[in-house]
Amino acid sequence: MKTHYQRFRRRWVLLAGTVLLGAACTAGPLPAVPPAAPVAGAPNPASVLPVAKARMSVGVAALDGDDWGVEVYGDGSTYDTASVVKVNILAALLLKVQDEDRKLTIREHTYATAMIEHSDNDSADALWRKIGRAEGLDAANKRLGLTSTKGGKGMHWGLTQTTAEDQLILLRAAFAEDSAAASSRTPPELSQPSRAYIQRLMSRTEAEQDWGVSAAAGSGWALKNGWLPRTKTGLWDINSVGRVTIDGRRYLIAVLSDGHASMESGISLVEKTAKEAIATVRGR
Repeated sequence: MKTHYQRFRRRWVLLAGTVLLGAACTAGPLPAVPPAAPVAGAPNPASVLPVAKARMSVGVAALDGDDWGVEVYGDGSTYDTASVVKVNILAALLLKVQDEDRKLTIREHTYATAMIEHSDNDSADALWRKIGRAEGLDAANKRLGLTSTKGGKGMHWGLTQTTAEDQLILLRAAFAEDSAAASSRTPPELSQPSRAYIQRLMSRTEAEQDWGVSAAAGSGWALKNGWLPRTKTGLWDINSVGRVTIDGRRYLIAVLSDGHASMESGISLVEKTAKEAIATVRGR
């Protein structure tokens, strides 16, 4: 049976080089920096610093209106979720609660709040176990329509693999209004109270973690960010997903990236890309 997800408009763009972006979302070349004079006895910087090979995929969809069209820029491959998977863990938990015809326990609510608002990893560990780890996440995602997301092995929820398109599907499941859900001709998996709960927590992210797709917002946003230094390479995964509101119109946006030399440089590129992607979609 076909679903509304199968009507997506896909636009895959692969740019030459190591940063993969849509043609309208390129970050542009970095200014040339003259090499510093070598210091006697100092180690070769190239031997101690990670070599950045950043790649990125970004997806945008207008939340308002009847046309659920998705624009995805990048190569369409999977990325580590890092902490953006915490929204997915929460969605899986809420589906479990709905199936059991009950409300969240006080402990579950405490864990969920800390996991989303403060990105608390211990709380994520507890809820990851509660939903049945990767098996439970994958089962929930099948119901939600995610087709390219695979839960991380064991307790490695941050190594869950996903795509920008799948993240938009998850965001729509969390942010679509009842009227929009009804137009899909299939009942929403997440109930209205569950959707409202996710939205409320994502709109209360602590100030130290309000970077990312919020850079593209005008009057409001709700988001979850993820950041993860990889042990083998020393490079960073930097992700940001959420809803932004500009001039009264709402957009869903997911920016996934890896291969950054530092958290700071990754955040800068994610924010620049988010702004350019939203500007491109709004300009059509």
